[in-house]
Amino acid sequence: MKIDLSHTNPFLDNAVVKDLKSRISDIYKTVFDKTGSGNDFLGWVSLPSETDENLLADIEKTAAELRRKSEIFVVVGIGGSYLGARAVIEALQNHFAPLTGEKPLVVYAGHNMSEDYLSDLLAVLDKKDYSLAVISKSGTTTEPAIAFRILKQHIINKYGEQEAATRIVAITDKARGALKQLANVKGYKTYIVPDDVGGRFSVLTPVGLLPIAVAGIDIRALVQGAAEMEKRCKENPTKDNPVSQYAIVRHALYEKGLTNEIMVNYEPRLMYFSEWWKQLYGESHGKQHKGIFPASVTFSTDLHSMGQYIQDGLRNLFETVVSVENSSHELRIPTEADDLDQLNYIAGKRISEVNHKAELGTVLAHEDGGVPNIRIIVPEISAHVLGELVYFFEMACALSGYLLDVNPFDQPGVEAYKKNMFALLGKKGFEEKTAELNRRLNL
Repeated sequence: MKIDLSHTNPFLDNAVVKDLKSRISDIYKTVFDKTGSGNDFLGWVSLPSETDENLLADIEKTAAELRRKSEIFVVVGIGGSYLGARAVIEALQNHFAPLTGEKPLVVYAGHNMSEDYLSDLLAVLDKKDYSLAVISKSGTTTEPAIAFRILKQHIINKYGEQEAATRIVAITDKARGALKQLANVKGYKTYIVPDDVGGRFSVLTPVGLLPIAVAGIDIRALVQGAAEMEKRCKENPTKDNPVSQYAIVRHALYEKGLTNEIMVNYEPRLMYFSEWWKQLYGESHGKQHKGIFPASVTFSTDLHSMGQYIQDGLRNLFETVVSVENSSHELRIPTEADDLDQLNYIAGKRISEVNHKAELGTVLAHEDGGVPNIRIIVPEISAHVLGELVYFFEMACALSGYLLDVNPFDQPGVEAYKKNMFALLGKKGFEEKTAELNRRLNL
């Protein structure tokens, strides 16, 4: 992969960039030596190169068994417990996977609290053979815990307790927590969420690898791609590293008042990769009233909805474009004798060529409109390349967090809504909070 910064140069303060470049090697050292804030959650740094062969083989074996017996595979989790896996699966599977008949179809639960969503899922599972993975370090996170309680009851009613236990995999803490205790009692197959890897950095652990393997994707290629990017960072932890360049430029733009970053892709299969990226950066950096707000668009689709704002709206944003050089298929535009749609001027061209010209034309238009563009260029969408991108953005996230002088690995703000929700639901121990909120809501 390559990085193109030429469409940011007119917007950069050279003195700021020079200062950031002078700091980046020391920040790398902080990450690799695990001496910075949040250092107890830096296990992901060497995870790709240290992934155990026996673990990969075991995951592949479990995935093969689940594939054999399942028309549907349900991933129960929220945030980093499902977004990484979904990002990779949806990037690599057929765009119309639900219609192809390929099995199993991977679906998701526990990432919302919609009664209708879960009811619709249960109605489908009534008629299909299925298995599931429940992913939670504690086993008590509200959204997945509710979904798993309901799905556990359903799968037991459908198959009986003994068979149901062979269709449930728990990915959880190695020793503690409600889910670990339940797995021990019921005999579920378990995998460990490493203590030193936070949820949003966990796609290369069993959290992501098992669902990805069940989807039939080569997890070894994914891990190998990440390992190569890890090696690249360790061998050249300087301003010349593409990870460093991305972290430096986005922070320099932030210092100029550009506080919103839009992740842009031109391939709809990357939409959930953008969703994973948004959680990674939003949850890591949005602290102490600091941080760049992460958003995303899929072009050219969103050029017909968000394009106007990006071109002419408030000038507080920049774009990071994931540019894919090669498509997996070839489809050319035919010639028509009457040319009523006036497309004969591009007849014979591949659609991917038209897409690339739309991308370059948009980059130049947005640059002219006052929007800097960072381009991350990859040769293709493959498991290997996605592994590279995962590690690229994880390491850049750590560097960017330390440049902001925040702890990139905690998420204290996430607890605020939970406390209010628990109080409003009448959870024991929240009586005083309940009274306060009821007064505020005039209840």
